[in-house]
Amino acid sequence: MQIDLGHIKEELLLFIDARRENTLFDVADSQAHLEARYQIVEGQTYDYSFNNAEVRLLDDSSQIVQPHARYSHLGTIAPNIFVGTLRLYIGLKDKEIGFVELEVRSLKAEYRNDYRDMLGDITEKCTELLLQAESPVSQNLQIDFTKDSQTLYQRFAFVKSIVHTEEFDDSLHRIISRPATKWEADEDEIDARRGKRWTSRNIKEVAKSNMRAEVSSQNLLGLPSVPARISVLRKTDSVDTPENRFVKHALTTLSNFCSDIAAVSEKGSRLFSEASYLNEHLSQFLSHSIFKEIREPETLRLNSPVLQRKEGYREVLRVWLMFDLAAKLIWEGGNDVYQGGKKDIATLYEYWIFFKLLELIETFFNIPKAEINQLLNQTEKNLGLSLKQGSHTALRGTYESSKRKLNIKFNYNRAFSNASYPEAGSWSLKMRPDYTLSIWPFGLSEEVAETEELIVHIHFDAKYKVANLNDLIGQLDRDELDLQKEENKQGIYKNADILKMHAYRDAIRRTGGSYVLYPGSNSIALRGFHEILPGLGAFPIRPGKRDSGLNELKEFLKRVVEHLQSKISQREKLSYHIYTIFKNKPSTTTLSLPREIEGDRSFHPDDIGVLMAPVESTEHLQWINVAKKFNLAVKLDFSLRQEIFTSRMLLLYSKQDVNALGFYLIVNDEIKVSSKSDLENVNYSPLYDQYFVFDLQSIEDTALVSELTFEYVKRQIADGKAFAVKLRDLLPKEER
Repeated sequence: MQIDLGHIKEELLLFIDARRENTLFDVADSQAHLEARYQIVEGQTYDYSFNNAEVRLLDDSSQIVQPHARYSHLGTIAPNIFVGTLRLYIGLKDKEIGFVELEVRSLKAEYRNDYRDMLGDITEKCTELLLQAESPVSQNLQIDFTKDSQTLYQRFAFVKSIVHTEEFDDSLHRIISRPATKWEADEDEIDARRGKRWTSRNIKEVAKSNMRAEVSSQNLLGLPSVPARISVLRKTDSVDTPENRFVKHALTTLSNFCSDIAAVSEKGSRLFSEASYLNEHLSQFLSHSIFKEIREPETLRLNSPVLQRKEGYREVLRVWLMFDLAAKLIWEGGNDVYQGGKKDIATLYEYWIFFKLLELIETFFNIPKAEINQLLNQTEKNLGLSLKQGSHTALRGTYESSKRKLNIKFNYNRAFSNASYPEAGSWSLKMRPDYTLSIWPFGLSEEVAETEELIVHIHFDAKYKVANLNDLIGQLDRDELDLQKEENKQGIYKNADILKMHAYRDAIRRTGGSYVLYPGSNSIALRGFHEILPGLGAFPIRPGKRDSGLNELKEFLKRVVEHLQSKISQREKLSYHIYTIFKNKPSTTTLSLPREIEGDRSFHPDDIGVLMAPVESTEHLQWINVAKKFNLAVKLDFSLRQEIFTSRMLLLYSKQDVNALGFYLIVNDEIKVSSKSDLENVNYSPLYDQYFVFDLQSIEDTALVSELTFEYVKRQIADGKAFAVKLRDLLPKEER
């Protein structure tokens, strides 16, 4: 591509060569899109050169331009992820002499429409908030375009987003092609002989009209003369209606706004070009012949059914109502999106998703208007939208149902810092998801819900650059995995997005799910176990007025809310056990379990019940070892707890010296009741009439007994009764 820069220096030419086909364009109608004429594509690299060795592109802080190490008039242009109008300054012997603008296109073909639609949606949402009666923001501020030049482009961008749209243009075309009209009566004079229907007024003219013609004396009227011409009233269609006067007033106001912006902006700047173009665009509509017949309005009848209902008129009314507030609105995060001519579509998508999620969350949860109004602030000079990438925004609300009442908090850019358990945060690196929805039982503070494992975090990340699900979650074969590993060494991460979801899920405590939001067409929701949470996946959310894909995400959030109302879900059970397990520090003693139960997954070692029982005599102990049975006397004044019959181990002790006499496994599934006569033999004579009988198995590994202590149960042993404890209760006290 050859670019003529003769307006900067005589016969100066800039040559740009693309390293990849179909990535360099000369767009004749670029002004219609408010873009630069010469266009390149993000992520590509281009070689450039001047035909004058003394001319070069000046270095820029973004490192997009890389001059040749030896020849300064040569180099490369690599826009990376920059999208929008790129201004490159030209120098002659280190003196700036001008600039050239290149438009950097996004890889996504529909980015122009997406950018316009998303910025328009954000503007509409903000002005909607400002119009709320409860809004703390005053709505009568005056605009001084000679001040606040740093925010001038932001204000114009909001107005442009609602005016420079196909929908607005279509509305004006509808009005021009089918305007609202009214009947008007015009008076005209015609030959009296052509009159067909005479009115009382015409009859009066017969007697009084001055312009008369003589007639025969024998006429029926008996008059010597009659009027030569009579006046008639003709009804005609007129477009000079109150509604059309309003449309003309609205277009004139918008055109004057753009003209004022252009007048106070620097000539040649992007703001000047865009404001001038939009002013010219609106002036073309105003120059239509229909508006020449329309007078200026005396009053604005905004309650007119035509303005509020007729196609075209209602859209112009909506834009005009939004215009005043949009012109006063300042967005803290706006510079991230369009400062310096850039169109950071990915960042704008992130902001746009915030409002879409907020709309969904408002359908399920009760968020007080005072919380929503936090998004807006008022200073002495402007209205502010408090939404900025990297700045934490939190909105609180509640959910009420017959089953369970819940607290919720919707966070934008909440950072989860490294913190020790059980505090909230990450147990590894600092994490900052784009959006986090936190839900916990009503009546508890957020801090208590965190420490007691009663809160659930659901994270979402916006990824505009992901085009389809294969980009996000692809099945890789061995060669592709090897290639990916090599690329990772070079800092290239194709699967980084889904890995980040895993990072959120695994590193941030009490995370129930992590999901990517991207402008595609397919969704995926993976479940960690059986229920909807914990989970991982992606949902398509597309900019535009139709088929945005929000219904799938809405249905997902509906199922999440239903799931979190249950107090007996598996996830709830899991959080309970996590809390009970980790609320105390673990024992540092290594517990040696017998080989016979080490592989049994029907229980956890902490839940092993141990039946502590005294022996009646030496003969009783011998009988137990030979018969591999234990008999527990049934007494009338003896109460037994349930834990005795669910114990998995038996520890015999001596009441005299508090020593362990034997350690066994209890292996029978049911406990039998036997009489005294059933148990008698030559070595042992039972003392009582009936016994509960347990079947036993010897434990070969006796190392466990040496690790136990009777300090915790010493008093109970002294009572000489059978009782049950947990195996962990027999560990040294400082280790439990």
